[in-house]
Amino acid sequence: MWISSFRALLLAILAMAVAATGAQAQKEKATFDTKADFAILMDADTGSVLFEKDADELMHPASMSKLMTLALIFEALKEKKLSMDDEFTVSEFAWRTGGAPSGTSAMFVPLNGSATLSDLIQGIAVQSGNDACIIVAEGMSGSEQDFADAMNAYAKKIGMKESSFANSTGLPHPDHMMTARELALLARHLIQKYPEYYHYFAQKEFLYRDRFKFHNRNSLIYTYPGADGLKTGFIKASGYGMVVSARQRKQRLIAVVNGLKSKRQRQQEARKLLDWGFRSFKQYKLFDKDETVGEALVWGGTQFFVPLTGDDGVRILLPRKADKRLKASIVYEGPLKPPIRKGDQVAMLRVTTANEATTEVPLYAAQDVESGGIVSRGFDSLFHLAFGWIL
Repeated sequence: MWISSFRALLLAILAMAVAATGAQAQKEKATFDTKADFAILMDADTGSVLFEKDADELMHPASMSKLMTLALIFEALKEKKLSMDDEFTVSEFAWRTGGAPSGTSAMFVPLNGSATLSDLIQGIAVQSGNDACIIVAEGMSGSEQDFADAMNAYAKKIGMKESSFANSTGLPHPDHMMTARELALLARHLIQKYPEYYHYFAQKEFLYRDRFKFHNRNSLIYTYPGADGLKTGFIKASGYGMVVSARQRKQRLIAVVNGLKSKRQRQQEARKLLDWGFRSFKQYKLFDKDETVGEALVWGGTQFFVPLTGDDGVRILLPRKADKRLKASIVYEGPLKPPIRKGDQVAMLRVTTANEATTEVPLYAAQDVESGGIVSRGFDSLFHLAFGWIL
């Protein structure tokens, strides 16, 4: 593992009035707790976890898992495999399992009727309609089981290793399980990957067929400053849960709570978690978008180093109260071997506080590096053999 420390970054960090120590972070966490059985608080921009409670334990996600159903819909829309005007028909299975006869949360699409994808998205995001989910699942994959397989494949693709999906709705099933951490990761993925569709989660009302007026079940979008999503859930096996995101002062947090006793309690605990996060931590921007953070060594390429940048600049999240003693380094497995493509994640920026609390931010290649041929590889091998120990 090659580690490249660099004075310019350290000076940039120290020049800012950044308050941070691991001791302070632990002190802040020790003063906070939640009644939720499962909980996590994540900074949406950096991915830093500010608080967690049994966040890696599998749990029943109930309707919070509809976020994955919507992720597959948004992906199909973005890839132009679907359009908002597409019509989906209602099967008897969808009607009986998730519609009016089911006694569950429903959009009330009539049997043998149809609905546009636009209406179905709103029926899922605002009303949490189980019928809407099954209608889309059957329309996209042929059956709900095949759609669940697609949900599992998508989860693995975005790094969700523990969760498993058995249906499109979150209705009770022993194989339908998620963790609080992976719910937060999924919410972050939706926010970053599909910003053009994120507004559906903040939609307060949906009028369907001029007959049914649905109100968003996430009460925090009405009452909490900056809250704009994402999803609530309840089944007896899980209790009451919520995935919520809010943005204040250019900082966005994602909170997940589950295992609570009432709608009121899940609202209170989610609010308390967000309040604590916004009060206790602050985001600091170290580098702008496309600004070079440092370089990584390359072996056998057309150039000896590749410049590194953040995805959208470099930001770190730190406790508000602490001292300025920080260390920064670029860490990667190397030297890197070409071909390297612009945008490849090849390193991490590691910022360490005085008490060894660490924040890591992904770094990406800022340009392509091609293979340099036999002569270049031979020269680089000699160079690394002679001088690699000092790099």
